[in-house]
Amino acid sequence: MSRIYKVLASAVLAAALGACGGGNASKSGEPSSPAAAPDAKKVDASTAGNISGKVVFEGTAPANPVIKMTSDPACGAAEARAESYVVDNGALQNVFVYIKDGLGNKYIFDTPTEPVKLDQKNCHYSPHVLGIRVTQPLEIGNSDNTMHNIHGMPETNREFNFGQVVAGLKNTVTFTAPEVMIPFKCDVHKWMNAFVGVLDHPFYAVTAGNGRFELKGLPPGTYTVEAWHEKLGTQTQMVTIGDKQTSDISFTFKS
Repeated sequence: MSRIYKVLASAVLAAALGACGGGNASKSGEPSSPAAAPDAKKVDASTAGNISGKVVFEGTAPANPVIKMTSDPACGAAEARAESYVVDNGALQNVFVYIKDGLGNKYIFDTPTEPVKLDQKNCHYSPHVLGIRVTQPLEIGNSDNTMHNIHGMPETNREFNFGQVVAGLKNTVTFTAPEVMIPFKCDVHKWMNAFVGVLDHPFYAVTAGNGRFELKGLPPGTYTVEAWHEKLGTQTQMVTIGDKQTSDISFTFKS
């Protein structure tokens, strides 16, 4: 049996063992989100402020490796570029920016029931970086006419690995503990990767083409803001906002 068919068979077996219907991606006994204090309350919108800003790259970004995809004609192209360094006029994309510290357990937040969607198209994960709330559904779909194998590799939450043998299949997973960041990969197409940030609050963003981000509706206070990039690591800043105040900050990464 060829190597590729061994991988496919393993992934089909993983799917058959119960992952195809989705599931709870948390480890038994692992800590979940900190319990809210007895006097915890919702953020007062009348006093809430914002933190906005931009993430930039200084210098010349390393070239993204060329990905050879000739092993699977269904991928739609013979080759593509990795998404590790996406820089446009100095603006750095795919940076996960979030409140790392400062909220404590003083506030409660409604968790969205609408799923966040992660697609597999042209043998790439889309989006490459995303954020989601604890217990919010993550819907993972296959838009390619080929088999994909979704392998989530968290450290705090439970690892999962399931196959989607044809286009149109979807699986849903949830996470019960915050974790920044969770890497995803495909065991069939080794170049496929994505990163998911799981938080117990709504204050996070992923930088797009202009490198900008905005964290809206924060209660007045002092916060640690972290910017995470898959290759360049993390940077943090302390930011204090008052009633109805908007603070603008920037992060600069270098190679």
